[in-house]
Amino acid sequence: MIETGEFDFESRIVSPQVINGDDSDIDYSLRPKTLSEYIGQDKVKENMSIYIEAAKKRGEPLDHVLLYGPPGLGKTTLSNIIAHEMGVNIRVTSGPAIEKAGDLAALLTSLQAGDVLFIDEIHRLSRAIEEILYPALEDFTIDLMIGNGPAARSIRIDLPKFTLIGATTRSGQLSAPLRDRFGIIQRLELYSADDLAEIIQRSAVILGVAIDREGAYELASRSRGTPRIANRFLKRVRDYADVMGDGRITKDIAKIALDRMEVDSLGLDSLDKRMLSMIISGYNGGPVGLETLASAIGEEAVTLEDVCEPFLMQLGFLARTPRGRCATDLAYKHLGIPKTSSDDGQTSLL
Repeated sequence: MIETGEFDFESRIVSPQVINGDDSDIDYSLRPKTLSEYIGQDKVKENMSIYIEAAKKRGEPLDHVLLYGPPGLGKTTLSNIIAHEMGVNIRVTSGPAIEKAGDLAALLTSLQAGDVLFIDEIHRLSRAIEEILYPALEDFTIDLMIGNGPAARSIRIDLPKFTLIGATTRSGQLSAPLRDRFGIIQRLELYSADDLAEIIQRSAVILGVAIDREGAYELASRSRGTPRIANRFLKRVRDYADVMGDGRITKDIAKIALDRMEVDSLGLDSLDKRMLSMIISGYNGGPVGLETLASAIGEEAVTLEDVCEPFLMQLGFLARTPRGRCATDLAYKHLGIPKTSSDDGQTSLL
């Protein structure tokens, strides 16, 4: 389980974060191994294929790469593909796991020439670790202090030329000096329903699940633009298809299964709808403060801010103002709640 604030992501099937079961051998088998197998993110694929081919022609390691975007879009998968396309090994770690200078030194000195070091959630590296990382990225050396007090001395260790791939969901929290040391910066966007349907059909073949095009599209349309959620839906709807049908996932089976999991046609779950309904019914559409709203529905404020708001704002259902959160006309329409004159008076303050 991944902990973020006080919220248990395991209770939410539409969470884009990794939850129990997502890191199983089956899930790793669903990951594409080459750029040609990687579905979606066409601009990123085109650019990376050129950078990789150019580096291979020159016989040099690929320049350092920063991948950023919402969770669940395939940053780790793309990093493994880059290493595979370059024909090198990859070492995987995360920002919070590197606590001491010795941890970083052990990772860097274990690399071979051209290898890839992948650091997930790189924005969570401490400033002290970043300072050690700067010369490693630029000059392929690290300076370490040995001993304490007057006997302390600095030693310089030469490193093989390597490629650092950093992944983050919050690029704004990266320090400017660290960000500037990445030669290649790529943003991963949310996927279209068509791309997700193709991903679902590919995963279904690997898992041995029968699914038709309409069934795949029904899952895709409710997956919040995220492959991780789409694959999670596929495995859960497969259970309904085995028990309630003949094992084949059709549009009807997919709709019944996702409705029972309280995921609506746009991918909103019960928490999203509780939040919007409270703003509309409890506070006349807003504005309402985040802490007040969190107390009213019995959730942590950080949960609403980090888990619900980004998707609701992307759909245009929620507006953030200096005075608080407001539900938009689209939210009223989607929930089927008529808008009253008092609601118009509140939203006119935007």
